[in-house]
Amino acid sequence: MKKFLNVLNLGFHDYGKTLELQRELASLRGKGTTLDMLILAEHNPVYTLGRGGKKSNLLLDSESLKKKGIEFFEVERGGDITYHGPGQIVAYPIFDLNGIEKDIHRFLRNLEEVLLLLLEDYGIFGERIRGKTGVWVGKEKIASIGVKISRWITWHGLALNVNPDLSYFNDIVLCGLKNVRSTSMAKELGTVPDIDEVKESMIQCFAEVFGFSATFPFLFAKKGCPTKIPSDLSE
Repeated sequence: MKKFLNVLNLGFHDYGKTLELQRELASLRGKGTTLDMLILAEHNPVYTLGRGGKKSNLLLDSESLKKKGIEFFEVERGGDITYHGPGQIVAYPIFDLNGIEKDIHRFLRNLEEVLLLLLEDYGIFGERIRGKTGVWVGKEKIASIGVKISRWITWHGLALNVNPDLSYFNDIVLCGLKNVRSTSMAKELGTVPDIDEVKESMIQCFAEVFGFSATFPFLFAKKGCPTKIPSDLSE
């Protein structure tokens, strides 16, 4: 039986609106009224804290956040604190694991595998570190993962540093791990890869790892997208 993946490429999109969209789509997926979907986005600077994290791992107070123009959200995903911003691809798989594999740890390893395959395509040797979710290049972290799974429906996801301003990571204890430094594809390659090409590679890697027969571009919007979910988003 063929499995199909809708791809919703939001371009730059407000983090709060993207969070609302994820929750709505996860609810629809749980009801069986949508296909599996992969949301891709870039956000303006924002720190997000997972349910298992410590707010003390944010090293800025609210006034400093305001002055720097950085948003802050406490969210329902796993993991601790991370940063999202321009030059970083954030991928949100809204998947029903009943039709894939009902194994949370396998799902996390598969997300890592997506990233490892993508980096390999660009000649970057990414690695797993035992006991630490995400992908690393040497001792520096290039991608973070944090998910929410309820009744085997997934949302939240992964963030890959393509060419972000890495200085934003200096104001957090990344993923709650002390003395962890971040890297990016641009830093490792010595040149800036085209972010749209990286997105296309990521889509294909998702299809390969999760066994989708085909992918479909549901909607593409460079400057945002409708806040209402189209009524024809169904199987």
